[in-house]
Amino acid sequence: MANYSYLDHVIPPTGEVAVDTQKILFAVAVAGTFLLAGKVLSSRLKTSSGVESAIIPPRKVSAFSLVDLLVESFVKYNDSVMGKKNRRHVPFVATIFFFIMTLNMLSLIPGMPVATTTVWLNVAMALVVFIHFNYHGIKTHGFIGYMKHFWGPVALLGPFLLMAELLSLFIRILTLNLRLFWNISADHLVLSTFVDLLPVFLAAPFYFLGLFVSFMQAFIFTTLTMIYILLATEHEEHH
Repeated sequence: MANYSYLDHVIPPTGEVAVDTQKILFAVAVAGTFLLAGKVLSSRLKTSSGVESAIIPPRKVSAFSLVDLLVESFVKYNDSVMGKKNRRHVPFVATIFFFIMTLNMLSLIPGMPVATTTVWLNVAMALVVFIHFNYHGIKTHGFIGYMKHFWGPVALLGPFLLMAELLSLFIRILTLNLRLFWNISADHLVLSTFVDLLPVFLAAPFYFLGLFVSFMQAFIFTTLTMIYILLATEHEEHH
């Protein structure tokens, strides 16, 4: 234990490939747990007691009521950003938010992999977001109409604007990945430094800072996803 550094669970000394594999497997396990929990909780809504508890909050706190509160809070935030007409995107963006936040918060536990510090996972999530908002942009406007969105109002400048806009579009994959990667990496570097230097009770405030960063990075990633969906699907006159 004397030779153990908190940073070892961010970059364990077992080789880069092994580290990434560990982080990805951990993310898959968390995703599987989410799917299982979602199935169990959603199946409860099919029962009369589940419907009743969804309408009338129970007196005692339960896993069902806690999830209901979290989802309700997220839906309110979604409405404030995207409007009620875009609630069809709530399952997608909510999954991203809770998945990233859970991974980030679990990574604060010494020995747990820091899954969002592997580009393989972050790029995969960014690609899913990229496919989602482009798909809905094309679905809303049609392929030609969606391309006109990047062409601009001046025909002569259209080809140049199209190349610039498409480049900006693809760069979103990189920025979503790097923003999450570097902020979580920096947070754990700071946390590891103070955990190794200070007694546990003095290092505790940095854990709270880690919780805040974990929430904020999930929040930023999700909010950007919402904005990208809006930019892709809103009517042409709003651009």
